[in-house]
Amino acid sequence: MRYRWLGQTRVKVSRLCLGTMTFGEQNSEAEGHAQMDYAIDCGINIFDAAEIYPVPPKPETQGRTESIIGTWLARQKKRHKILIATKVAGRTTIDWLRKDRIEGRQSPAQIMEAAESSLKRLKTDYIDLYQLHWPDRAMRVFQGLEYVHLGGDAYPIPEILGALAKLVQDGKVRFVGLSNETPWGLMTFLKAAGDHGLPRVASIQNAYNLVNRTFEIALSEIAHREEISLLAYSPLGQGYLTGKYENGALPPGSRKTLFDRLGRYEKGNGPNAISAYVALARKHGLDPAQMAIAFAVSRPFVTSTIIGATTLEQLKTDVAAADLELPDNVLEDINQIHLDYSNPCP
Repeated sequence: MRYRWLGQTRVKVSRLCLGTMTFGEQNSEAEGHAQMDYAIDCGINIFDAAEIYPVPPKPETQGRTESIIGTWLARQKKRHKILIATKVAGRTTIDWLRKDRIEGRQSPAQIMEAAESSLKRLKTDYIDLYQLHWPDRAMRVFQGLEYVHLGGDAYPIPEILGALAKLVQDGKVRFVGLSNETPWGLMTFLKAAGDHGLPRVASIQNAYNLVNRTFEIALSEIAHREEISLLAYSPLGQGYLTGKYENGALPPGSRKTLFDRLGRYEKGNGPNAISAYVALARKHGLDPAQMAIAFAVSRPFVTSTIIGATTLEQLKTDVAAADLELPDNVLEDINQIHLDYSNPCP
């Protein structure tokens, strides 16, 4: 396993990060522990979670993912070897995250409450990377690629950063990050940090995969010039880029079969692009999942690629992709498909 710097922190993270959003829903505690054991044995040193996990989010399961990580940390006694990343929810109509049953916002009070609850579930004194899961601004985060101005109020970014600064000062958080953020949002957080002496964003966790390469358009330059790490999520397009849903297949136990909430990969040219990439991998004798992950890992602006699995066999396949070097002719074919079907999925 190779490692890269996490922003300007002088801390190194593995090129693969273990995503855990299935823990507590599709995966039991024992299965989650087995995945974390395997990941750390392979050299993965960062696990990613969120207060709202597992998915799909439900009040009866909320927080189970962090609790499963917490019992693993208590059993393994390897806290110093692992970077724990988790996230506080953004603006949402969900009213079951907070004790007083108010809708989720990134107010200082809610950020503090969320962090304390995560620390308790994780059974740890500190969170290595605390991320804003999506903005407090009213936005179409997962419904499309174009910006649509929705207006409305939002907590000022310096105020949000101020709450995170308090957590850093208290030793409860080491570094802060963003997720599902725009170029304007990232630059505004960086400016606020500089202007007010607040914690500088170390990372951004956005979708990046063969059918959504929008990070390349503006955010990649910011990541390079400002030394912001991209933690790329959904390298497999929620499983579509493995080929398992080709020709209408519905594998037992898959997210599509269980929850049918993967619409962002089923609209417009999404299915055509996905089928083209799956066929390309098979044409070159590659596993489609490994090709997709290897592509994300190979990008110079990607610090770590977040992989998730529901079985150990899937996890082993995904981890092996970290050492796969895609030949030039494969990359040329990938870029041709990208020209034919540019960023069809949000």
